[in-house]
Amino acid sequence: MAISTDKAVNPVNLYGATKMCMEKLFVAANSYVGGNRQTRMSCTRYGNVVGSRGSVIPLFKEQKKAGKLTVTDERMTRFWLTLEQGVKFVIKCIDIMHGGEIFVPKIPSMKMSDLAATIAPECGIEYIGVRPGEKIHECLLTEDEARHSVEFDTFFIIEPEHFWWKRENCKGGQSLDGNFRYTSGDNSKWLTKEELREMAGIV
Repeated sequence: MAISTDKAVNPVNLYGATKMCMEKLFVAANSYVGGNRQTRMSCTRYGNVVGSRGSVIPLFKEQKKAGKLTVTDERMTRFWLTLEQGVKFVIKCIDIMHGGEIFVPKIPSMKMSDLAATIAPECGIEYIGVRPGEKIHECLLTEDEARHSVEFDTFFIIEPEHFWWKRENCKGGQSLDGNFRYTSGDNSKWLTKEELREMAGIV
């Protein structure tokens, strides 16, 4: 099981492009596993893990000491989940995978300005502008992928477009509208400040 992120979707920098290539390689590798198909490879794709290495939350906590937090753009949104949620999702996908799928969990979004205000409500926010290779909103599932994806209660499956894939592998899922996009900016679930405090262990 390969672990990917939103950066693989319509990549705008080399980091994202390498993630996209990894996904493509893992999906296509199922074409070379032999007739018995005992070797199976799939991907999970999700958003930001709260408090992980490289996460903005430790940065905000450090900036809090100086009394001012930096946010690139007031419109910016991101998907969030905890490390435990991410691990449980990967394990669940390993149990149900057939090989070739990309699994996308349904997770909440939050505006970065709200995130900053939650971590340090007493501090000011300085907007410094979008950096090169950065997106305003994250996307976990595009319109093109929606045409061959199915929806379940808590996740989506992007089905591989290969001759060996059987549509009945995703029995119970609902087809998506061809114009559907799953982005952090138009998400149906938004993280509240109280939920973020609990996720991030903010007192």
